[in-house]
Amino acid sequence: MRREAYGAAIVADADEVAWWRNRVAAVATTLGADPAATDVVRLGVSELLSNVVRHVDDRRCLLNLRREGPFVTVRLFDRSRAVPAVRAPDWTAESGRGLWLLREMTAGVGYTLTREGKWVWFRCRVTTAEPPD
Repeated sequence: MRREAYGAAIVADADEVAWWRNRVAAVATTLGADPAATDVVRLGVSELLSNVVRHVDDRRCLLNLRREGPFVTVRLFDRSRAVPAVRAPDWTAESGRGLWLLREMTAGVGYTLTREGKWVWFRCRVTTAEPPD
């Protein structure tokens, strides 16, 4: 199985979310993601980092991308043990649908609690093209 990875220790900052979106898009492309998959990775990283900015006091976090076979898995570690909520969106609200939307667009979204915080992750196919029959 092909495994390639990228990792970074960062401090989540609202002013730098766009920079990290672009950085992970470049990494996803290097890992073989097609343009549609790269857009999903970009959206997902934006959502995960924005959640840290909004909900976590200690904004130091770890970001990593890993290619595992036909998938790219993106993980973000933050120092909060609060469980992320993936719920049906309130379409009249200004926020609260990001993880739900990400779940609908990917092969999976989840989290792993640790003593120090949690890893929130999502996984998407590197190619969105339908396989031949």
